[in-house]
Amino acid sequence: MAALHPQFALFDEGDAHPLLPVVDHYCGVEARMRKSLALQAEKGPVFDITLDCEDGAPIGGEAEHAQLVGELLNSPLNRHDRVGARLHPWGHAAFEADVDHLVSTAGERLAFLMVPKPRNLHDVEQACHFIDASLACHGISKPLPVHVLIETHGALRDVDAIAAHPRIESLSFGLMDFVSAHRGAIPQQAMSAQGQFSHPLVLRAKLEIAAAAHAHGKTPSHCVVTEFKDSVALKTAARRATQELGYTRMWSIHPQQIAPILEALAPCTEEIDDAVEILLAAQTAGWGPIQHRNTLHDRASYRFFWHVLQRAKRTGQPLPSEARAAFFADA
Repeated sequence: MAALHPQFALFDEGDAHPLLPVVDHYCGVEARMRKSLALQAEKGPVFDITLDCEDGAPIGGEAEHAQLVGELLNSPLNRHDRVGARLHPWGHAAFEADVDHLVSTAGERLAFLMVPKPRNLHDVEQACHFIDASLACHGISKPLPVHVLIETHGALRDVDAIAAHPRIESLSFGLMDFVSAHRGAIPQQAMSAQGQFSHPLVLRAKLEIAAAAHAHGKTPSHCVVTEFKDSVALKTAARRATQELGYTRMWSIHPQQIAPILEALAPCTEEIDDAVEILLAAQTAGWGPIQHRNTLHDRASYRFFWHVLQRAKRTGQPLPSEARAAFFADA
C-alpha cells in the first residue's frame, strides 16, 4: 500500500485551507511597484505583493492609478500571479470604479482584492457583493479571494462575523488607522515597533483579529513596522507577532523588510528537523502513535508538525530530500 500523504491522513476534506505566503508587501508608487514586481519575479512567490489603489493614488488621479495597477498586473513582471490590489473603501467614490477596472482588465491575474476600512460587517457584505457582481459581469469564473483590513471600531466589534464570511481569505490589522480612530487617546508610542505590543487596546485588537481568523480557517496578517531601516526591531516584532499572537503573515512596506520578515516567520532548523523526523516515522507507522525521543506523538501533534513543515516550504527553507520526496513531490 502506498504511503498516505499527511494532508489526507490528518485532515478531513473540509479542513483544507489556502496557505498564503507569509509576507504581504505593499507598494503604491510606480517605481516601487515595478521594483517589487521585479524582486518577486527573481525570488519566486515566497511573498505576495499588494498594489495600492487607496493610499498610493493621488487625490483626483484615482482612475489613472487604477489603470496603472491593471497594466502592471497584466505585465510580464507579474510572473507568479501572486499580486493583489488594495481598493478604496466601500462607500468611497472610487470603490466601484477600482473594482470594475481591475476585474475587467486583470481579473484572471489578480491573487486577491483588499477591502480597507469597513465600518462593520454590512460594509464587507456589500463590498463582496459588488466584487462578485463585477466578476459575473465580466465573465471571470475564478472565486477571487477578498482580504479585509480591520482598522475601525465597528469592524473590530464585528470581526468574528467578518472572519466567518465565506468570501474572506485573510484579515489584516490596520495599526495606524486604528490608533488614529481613538482621537489621541492612544499615544503615538503605540504605533512604534515596541509600543504596539504593550498598549492594552492595541494588543486586544490584535488578539481578537488573530483568534477570529483562526476560528474560521482564515489567515491573520500582522500590521506594519514603520521603522523600516531597523531590521532588529522588525525581526523582533515579526517573531512576537507569530510566536505570541498567532499571526502567520505580516505586512512589509519597504523591500528591505521582506527578507527579515521571511526569516522571522520561518521555522528554525531544529524545528524543521523535528517535524521531518516525526512525520516520516508517523507515515511509516501508518499514522498511528509513535515514540520520538522519549515523547509520545499521535495525529493531534502530527497536525502541528505538518503545519511547521508547510511553513518551512512557504518561506523557502531547505528541506531534506526524503521530506521533499515524501511530502512535496508534486509541488
